[in-house]
Amino acid sequence: MKVSISYPPLESEKGIPLLGQNRQFQWFSEPTYIYPMVPAYAATLLKENGFEVMWDDAIAEGLTYAQWMERIKREKPDVIAMETKTPVVKRHWQIIKDLKNLATSNWQPATVLMGDHVTALPEESMLNSDIDFVLTGGDYDFLLLGLCNSLSHSSFAYDPEPGARSPEPISHLLPQGLWYRDNGTINNTGRCELAHDLNALPIIDRDLTKWKLYSEKNGNYKYLPGTYTMAARDCWWGKCSFCSWTTIYPGASYRARSPHKMLDEIGALIENYGVREIMDDSGSFPVGDWLRTFCEGMIKRGYHKRVKMDCNMRFGTLGRGDYELMAKAGFRFILFGLESANQHTLDRINKNLNVGQIAEGARMAKQSGLSPHITVMMGYPWETRKDAENTIEMAKELFKCGYVDTLQATIVIPYPGTALYEECRNNGWLLTEDWDRYDMKEPVMKSPMSGGDIKDLTQMLYKSFASPQYILRKVLSIRSIEDCRFLLRAGRKLAGHLTDFSHRNRD
Repeated sequence: MKVSISYPPLESEKGIPLLGQNRQFQWFSEPTYIYPMVPAYAATLLKENGFEVMWDDAIAEGLTYAQWMERIKREKPDVIAMETKTPVVKRHWQIIKDLKNLATSNWQPATVLMGDHVTALPEESMLNSDIDFVLTGGDYDFLLLGLCNSLSHSSFAYDPEPGARSPEPISHLLPQGLWYRDNGTINNTGRCELAHDLNALPIIDRDLTKWKLYSEKNGNYKYLPGTYTMAARDCWWGKCSFCSWTTIYPGASYRARSPHKMLDEIGALIENYGVREIMDDSGSFPVGDWLRTFCEGMIKRGYHKRVKMDCNMRFGTLGRGDYELMAKAGFRFILFGLESANQHTLDRINKNLNVGQIAEGARMAKQSGLSPHITVMMGYPWETRKDAENTIEMAKELFKCGYVDTLQATIVIPYPGTALYEECRNNGWLLTEDWDRYDMKEPVMKSPMSGGDIKDLTQMLYKSFASPQYILRKVLSIRSIEDCRFLLRAGRKLAGHLTDFSHRNRD
């Protein structure tokens, strides 16, 4: 059985879709590709269990839709699995229709959707498309393997040899957490259970999953080539009301691989692929004894001299000693979710963060030798322009003091399945439930501010670092050609983000 893990082209004047392995969705004018960790694990698991695997990221390859369809027609995979998100799910429904029309009497592929949107609304895709299976929850690597094992032993689209024993009905074989069709009716196997042992996962086959497609066009990397790991699923807090991945990984399900397994993988990335920077995509990197064991292992094995590590972290969690150990162990870039400088907003989105912890945490990280990055959002339904300007002022001050190095600004989107989405529905705040419009090109929630104001303020956030002190520090920090190249790449990314939120991109 041949299984294709596919990212079909999503051609649009809006730009290039940031889809794979992403908690939010945005069309970027400057391409950025995130290595999709869970699908990559799925591909590796399938290969190790005897399936033929086709890694089919036509977005990162830059294929046209026609070219992609020709490749699918030529390769004829038996299963086509696609990660989807809210702003593109309707496009994926149409793609599924196109695939069904492409099928022949000798080739009728099973189609699969997976991700946070279909976890929140699995029946929606079953009703609005010809999809065969929906995988719910975040462990869709394990579930896809379970599904393919079921398909290989079932009567689904199966024509046995004359005289062969009839296969079992697929409904008897499917793992928990799947939606499917059976004799024209929609059924499911119950709630997904996030209890899989992450230490049972193999080291990802980077060649199979074409890791080089994602090794350079990513603004986080200073040292190329870079790649991703995923120490944990996903965030040990896991309760922020806006985060789409709380739908597939609620905080109570947080699991981490052993630090020794992580160290073995990093060693393989260094030795086999010459990787120079690694971004760990756990929603929050493990802390406590796990973090200390990992850092000590990086130092003991000498990896800290050969590769730089990046990760996501939460303010108010680590002390100065932790940050210093991370820097000694080779950590470079550390991403913090700031989201807002207004305490009433942090409380309302269940961030579990005190405003006073922000500057202190950034200062400790920076003075320990790390490069702090902050993420900030605009367009909360309850925030006034004065509230938004308060957040911009905090960002400016953090840059002016030298406590943070970079920033990502976005418009708040209430993804289905999140607590914020339910709050919006209950309060009548949603301007639309046309999923196509949930792509940050416009606000989709009512707000005291206009959509134009929200975009202007988002642009102001990207301009907030432009103080003479910040620019001078960056110029004085240049020590090599690599530093120059990194700053040039960062400048292109900044210009792209300003374009993403410009007036001409308003709908």
